[in-house]
Amino acid sequence: MQRKSGVLLPITALMSEYGIGDFGQSAYSFIDFIVGMGFSVWQILPITILGAGNSPYSGTSAFAGNFLLIDPESIPDKFLSHEEKNSFKYNGSPYKVDYEFARTKKYDLLNLAFSRLDEEYKEKISEFSKENTYWLDDYALFMAISEIKGYNFLKWNNGYKFRRVDPMRKANIEFENRINYYKFEQYLFYIQWENLKKVARERGVTIFGDMPIYVSLQSADVWANPKMFELDANLNPKRVAGVPPDYFSEDGQLWGNPLYSYKKMEKDNFKWWASRIKHNLKLYDMVRIDHFRGLYKYWAIPQASNSAKTGEWVVGPQYKIWDAIKGEIDNLNIVAEDLGIIDDDVRKYLSDLGFPGMRVFQFAFDGKRENPHLPYNYNKNVVAYTATHDNNTTLGWLYYLDQATREQVLLYLESENSEWGAGGGMSPAVQTAVKDIIASAANMAIIPFQDLCGYGADTRINIPGTPTGNWEFRTTFAAFDEINTAYILRINRLYGRTDR
Repeated sequence: MQRKSGVLLPITALMSEYGIGDFGQSAYSFIDFIVGMGFSVWQILPITILGAGNSPYSGTSAFAGNFLLIDPESIPDKFLSHEEKNSFKYNGSPYKVDYEFARTKKYDLLNLAFSRLDEEYKEKISEFSKENTYWLDDYALFMAISEIKGYNFLKWNNGYKFRRVDPMRKANIEFENRINYYKFEQYLFYIQWENLKKVARERGVTIFGDMPIYVSLQSADVWANPKMFELDANLNPKRVAGVPPDYFSEDGQLWGNPLYSYKKMEKDNFKWWASRIKHNLKLYDMVRIDHFRGLYKYWAIPQASNSAKTGEWVVGPQYKIWDAIKGEIDNLNIVAEDLGIIDDDVRKYLSDLGFPGMRVFQFAFDGKRENPHLPYNYNKNVVAYTATHDNNTTLGWLYYLDQATREQVLLYLESENSEWGAGGGMSPAVQTAVKDIIASAANMAIIPFQDLCGYGADTRINIPGTPTGNWEFRTTFAAFDEINTAYILRINRLYGRTDR
């Protein structure tokens, strides 16, 4: 693999006039901006439907795109006038995502455009639907029923809950219209995303995406495929997902997602998983699978438990799932998220599969020279980070370290004086951390956008284990001016990350 470097920034964090980042002009500007610094990778978070707490890791579908990312400006003027688009624009703070505003306004805006579709556009949607019937039919039907019956399928009457009857679809033209709306929404999402990816490819930028390992209980996937999950006769989870205590959370994390019934999945050669991997490798150029170790052994928590501490490790599909998928897909351009509790068996599993793992600078300072997250211990087959979306920013992390650990880190970074956190833009300590990651042996180095700006803890994206207040960070065009672009380009050149 050629040495590359990139920037981590969710699309929701981009600038826009609609309360949330989207596939609009700011996304194209961002691609040009990072190319100018010698970066050739843009890592994003999942762009599928959001879940509880606006989390992109527990959405309504493993396949459907997040409609909040649709750019209203790109909708043809014959369906939405400039005046109408302007009436939906946001006048609040540009520094935080306003999910409530974006969700309400974009839903109304898209429905208005849908009401005006012509036959030519409907034919395009029909062709898209035929190509994506393996997931789109279930999703559109699920969402249309949810509008009428509520967004908790466990409370639907048995006919809809267990998919035994579908009288509304046969008898109600308006209901069929709602199904078609969700197909329109997805068509618009995917056509805009493909246009953005095409430009990224032309500019030499790899889109590095993210795939959550689990899906939400309240999802089209669980409703349409209940036999694939550990559910009781009423479709309630028998056990749920999470992780035991680790360095992200001393109490562990109780995610609450239903667990897969891997033994049943094995009977059809993991067909759903193969479809999902194929879909994601089409969606992105390369894919990070979140909580990858869960495919080897996963933490199962009793459904009634209110603590992640009460779970147990259960053997996952391990090699069987990859033997099946490799028979379906030629190029598995996958990165394994191997953070958290990783033992020797899991390390061997990852080594056998050959997927790159992850190394994070913030996890390097436990006092052990053999710590795999210390940059001098990296091998080539890893993706190296100063921080991930689950970490504090590097500056924020330094401020909150205990004094002894901070002194250890600053000694490593040769930033022992009192000015380690001073100045606008990247402080001396953050600048050295960024340089060390880019200079490392790792084939790929990823720097969060906030670290390029030298931002503190108030711009953190997510705090694991907390249900609210996450995924809200947004940047501005002014932030671009705060980055020492000449320095970043120089170190990308100096350490073989770019020929530009």
